[in-house]
Amino acid sequence: MNSRVFMNLFDTFDELYIATLDLVSNNYEFENSPRGYSEREVIGFSCKLTNPLSRYCFHPMRKQNIIFNYAEALWYLSGKNDLDFISRYAPSMAKYSADGKTLPGTGYGNKLLHFGSSDLNQISRAVDIIKNDDADSKRVFLQIFSADEDIYKTNIDVSCTLGLQLLFRAGKLHMVAYMRANDAYVGMLGDIFSFTFIQEFIASMLDCEVGQYTHNVGSIHIYQHNQEKVQSILDNPFETFETTHSPPVMPKSNFSVISKVLEYENKICHSELSLDDINQLPLDEYWIEILRLFKVNAYFQNGESVPDMLIQRIHPFHRSFLLNKLK
Repeated sequence: MNSRVFMNLFDTFDELYIATLDLVSNNYEFENSPRGYSEREVIGFSCKLTNPLSRYCFHPMRKQNIIFNYAEALWYLSGKNDLDFISRYAPSMAKYSADGKTLPGTGYGNKLLHFGSSDLNQISRAVDIIKNDDADSKRVFLQIFSADEDIYKTNIDVSCTLGLQLLFRAGKLHMVAYMRANDAYVGMLGDIFSFTFIQEFIASMLDCEVGQYTHNVGSIHIYQHNQEKVQSILDNPFETFETTHSPPVMPKSNFSVISKVLEYENKICHSELSLDDINQLPLDEYWIEILRLFKVNAYFQNGESVPDMLIQRIHPFHRSFLLNKLK
């Protein structure tokens, strides 16, 4: 059966993103005002990305912040929900923290790697089941949303994601995401980036290829205060900034690698690693490149100009996003 018959099927995130903005903006089902924020909404949204490694938006008006995207994905894989780390890359997220220290709803990492009273690492369990128990299992599910979360209006930090299902089929790792709600303009870009990054990371642990990614959302919406920006994109749907390079591909990795990357990120944040130091770290070039991006962010955070030497050392694929962001 042709999947296009029953599902929005896309080869790249770029195509998926523009089509979703168009759907919610121009073919919405409802107009609501949850917590006083006007929105357009579609209920029961589903789409499939055939190549999850194409997790980037090339529309110049969207100005995707790939430094934040990598930071958020690694934040999830850190097993933490601390505000200190993620606020270095998105200071605005501090307004969602009730205690000024953590984001227990938005910070999925703590639930992924330290779930419940048993302190369960759900990703390690998933890898073990697929490797050693039942490769064809339909039970491999990473739970994020919890029934005991405070979902009353007074709490603004509630998990938008219910969970992530992993399915090992025909030698490839497929992922299916289930979300209760997703902001099509802001949230979806970051969420699909992070979830497919996690998918790729787990596939590297299994030493297998990445399969398809499916995105299911109960309520997909666009807030009215972003509608003008969305329309500017839809008025020029085929605009793109030039990049002739492919994105780097993640090498075989594990949690010890993630811990090292985060250790070095902390040193970059505290000005303890120069560009030369970063270039000589005992890591695969893939991770060193992400640390170079974090070095760029450190200059941003300090209100300093990024040296041309650092800009030129960034991988050409990432550099195109960085230069577009700086325009």
